[in-house]
Amino acid sequence: MRKRLLLLSLVGVMAGCNPPASPNASSDAPKKRFKVGVSIPAADHGWNAGLKYWADAASKANPDIDWTVQDFKSSSDQIASLENMGTQGMDALVIVAPDSAAVTPIAEKLHEKGILIVNVSGGFTKPVADMFIEGDNKAFGRKSGEFMVQKLGGKGKIAILEGTPCTVNTDRVNAFKDALKGSGVQIVGDGVGEWNRAKAEATMQNILTANPQLDAIWAADDDMALGVESALKSHGRDKNIWILGGGGMKDIVKRVMDKDPLFPGDITYPPSMIGIGIQTAAAMLREGKDKAKQFNPRHTVIDLDAITPENAKDFYFPNSIY
Repeated sequence: MRKRLLLLSLVGVMAGCNPPASPNASSDAPKKRFKVGVSIPAADHGWNAGLKYWADAASKANPDIDWTVQDFKSSSDQIASLENMGTQGMDALVIVAPDSAAVTPIAEKLHEKGILIVNVSGGFTKPVADMFIEGDNKAFGRKSGEFMVQKLGGKGKIAILEGTPCTVNTDRVNAFKDALKGSGVQIVGDGVGEWNRAKAEATMQNILTANPQLDAIWAADDDMALGVESALKSHGRDKNIWILGGGGMKDIVKRVMDKDPLFPGDITYPPSMIGIGIQTAAAMLREGKDKAKQFNPRHTVIDLDAITPENAKDFYFPNSIY
């Protein structure tokens, strides 16, 4: 018996010195480090600052991937940045496109080169993305319109401020106008604020001059709503009127929660959706993008909520960047 045990022991030692080839030996080979570029607007706007915060957080949560996060101040700047990243061996690009029409051609060109394209929020004008993630902008417009009609008791004169021309703006505005149909709420002023506080203020100055009577303003964005507030105050018309913005900015949500008569409500549109896009790109590359595309939905829509004084506490995060 002792000889048998000794023999088995020697066999074990020899096996340890010369292990048989493992069927999974190839898994020990170094894994490729993927390279992913992220293209987002410059943080000159509250929501865009939120994008930057979540883009940085999501990329840091995936340290096995080499991330390049670049921002831009104009569509031409974004196009040049994307063209440059396209020459750097990127495996994927996560793109927010405020100017849908301008950015679609370069996105299509990069997709044709075999780069995985994840599009977030501002959509392309052609279905060139492997994955499109957006907030429900039609619901954003519809819920805003329904809020307006209900709050005004079905009648009144309003002005609206639109954002930069893109799929986000188109979906919001069209759905908003549809929600007003059949009511006595009239749009008597319509301007463009480009999602920007200063531009919204300047546009609102002109609308106020042309319209001595207004009951409410739909700003379609919280930064634009603050610009509208400044214009109302400079005209001495910040009483007996109210503003509906959107985005879920913590300062606006706090005012809704405190029952500020100027801000009776808001609509959510979380900038954290860029993090979903980044996580999606990382997961698809790790799984193998061709295999992943068989199982991943091509279009993901994030539900949005109407914020009122009754539920505002559920959407107020004082430590948030936005």
